[in-house]
Amino acid sequence: MTAQRIYDTVTDDFSRVNDLIIKRLASDVPLVEKIAQYIIESGGKRLRPLLVLLSSQAVGYKGHDHLKLAAVIEFLHTATLLHDDVVDTSDLRRGRSTANARWGNAPSVLVGDFLYARAFEMMVELQNLRIMDVLSHATAVIAEGEVLQLMNVKNPDVSEAKYMEVIHNKTAMLFEAASHTGALLAGANPQQENALRDYGKHLGLAFQLVDDLLDYQGNAEEMGKDVGDDLAEGKPTLPLIYAMAKGTADEKQLIRQAIRKGGLDDLPAILDIVRSSGALEYTMAKAKEQARLAAACLQILPDSDHKEALALLTDVAVARVS
Repeated sequence: MTAQRIYDTVTDDFSRVNDLIIKRLASDVPLVEKIAQYIIESGGKRLRPLLVLLSSQAVGYKGHDHLKLAAVIEFLHTATLLHDDVVDTSDLRRGRSTANARWGNAPSVLVGDFLYARAFEMMVELQNLRIMDVLSHATAVIAEGEVLQLMNVKNPDVSEAKYMEVIHNKTAMLFEAASHTGALLAGANPQQENALRDYGKHLGLAFQLVDDLLDYQGNAEEMGKDVGDDLAEGKPTLPLIYAMAKGTADEKQLIRQAIRKGGLDDLPAILDIVRSSGALEYTMAKAKEQARLAAACLQILPDSDHKEALALLTDVAVARVS
């Protein structure tokens, strides 16, 4: 099974979800619709709605509400992207100008609010209190993760444990909510429900760890952002945290100063330290550990193409680094 086969497993449903997303973006305010469509159509892989489709069907779901749930998850994700780009003052995402770069901060924030509201409208239509509980909680945790990350900006004393808390709240939480609510929608038994919830958490952590690694090793054209963007924003991610722990006193001091001031003045020297310290290998090992934990969660599920696709996603998460 290739990476494309993951999507082929749910190809018809995936197409219906895309149609539903466009339909539910409709607004009487043209700018709302224009900005929402721009960000929705910006070339993302739609991993989180994909998780809803795969998880629900891996435990035997046969209805149609998984399409609406998948759209809800995508709207929640897109709203966080709009707000995140404003907070980070980002100009580029996935190789395109961000919405705030094109239309300004105020419209971007307000359209993010619209997408949150539309997501909760659709969530109510599902008439499933447990799903509403999981998604409302996840939305609050994600917001807390954004604030926690903001507090950590330009702080070189962030620990690995605190970093892991941030990436769980900010990124892995919506992966977790997607696979968990897919299981809930399908009426999975408690063991399957817990397994799919934990699967999403570990998968999300693996993806974020690799993203943070690629900020020091990746290709700007492939990533849709520039190498060193995290450093420029003063974000102490795991490669920097590890490099500070293992580097010489001078190297540690250079990284601390670079985090405190942000910017890219010291990027070449920082890249050398990160690469020579083993920080990239350490971060990759952590990502592979999370991917293995995610794959292990699937053992309790019955064999199916959907289970196989979920397993392959754990390989895809860590295969983006050559």
